[in-house]
Amino acid sequence: MRPVWDGAISFGLVLIPIKVFPTTESKSISFRQFHTADGGRIRYRKICELDGQELDPSDIIRGYETAAGTIPVTDQDLDGLPLPTAKAIEIVSFVPAASIDPIQIGSAYYLAAEGVAAKPYELLRQALNRSSKVAVAKFSMRDRERLGLLRVIDKVIVLHAMRWPDEIRAASQVDVPDVTVSDAEIDAAVALAETLTGTDMSELRDEYREALEKVIEAKAAGTRPAPAEPASAEVVDLMAMLEESVSDAKAARTGGQDATVTDLPAKKTIKRQ
Repeated sequence: MRPVWDGAISFGLVLIPIKVFPTTESKSISFRQFHTADGGRIRYRKICELDGQELDPSDIIRGYETAAGTIPVTDQDLDGLPLPTAKAIEIVSFVPAASIDPIQIGSAYYLAAEGVAAKPYELLRQALNRSSKVAVAKFSMRDRERLGLLRVIDKVIVLHAMRWPDEIRAASQVDVPDVTVSDAEIDAAVALAETLTGTDMSELRDEYREALEKVIEAKAAGTRPAPAEPASAEVVDLMAMLEESVSDAKAARTGGQDATVTDLPAKKTIKRQ
């Protein structure tokens, strides 16, 4: 696995050289674009607006437009930014993990250290474990300074890129209808949640990708699988649907065998809205 970035973790006066590796890999099926008439591949080319020439990446530079003209900004300019986080992950605070809103968390990276950096790396890892906290940090990657979160998975320190607080839209911007649900309906929903508790996340899979693979295989063989029945969004009897959901969850968990699960509370009279 090749690193995507290298630098150092700045922990007070301690500097820990590290390499940054992606934690995930894409399993998505990729499509290409083709000309309907003759099946030719569609490609996107970079053309200069002034002379119409097609350009090679080596012919292209980045720049910032101003009223006086374009100011070129090179890789060397970015590497030499007067920022303490230009090549370092600067820890600024330690906070309880529960204080971080998951909506802020983005891409994750594994951090690795070797040689003389191994001991301070291990020191930080054990400090994070013993404190039961996560570290909030700042770092620069891909032309911008980012907020980050350091935590431990097994024996590895993981860096999560995070959104800055002012990048998060207020939930109050979403218009939520004002409706009323009964205590019986809430109890039934809680009972269903308890029945679904304990799912092994490692057993979950991308069913969309599997279905798409079947479609591609079928079309290659000159056939086409039957489409799935669309789900209905109409709620006719909420309690009845919750009861059926609990029954389905029991069957899915036990393969049709008896098991100890949470039953729905006694059905109460429900005032329909």
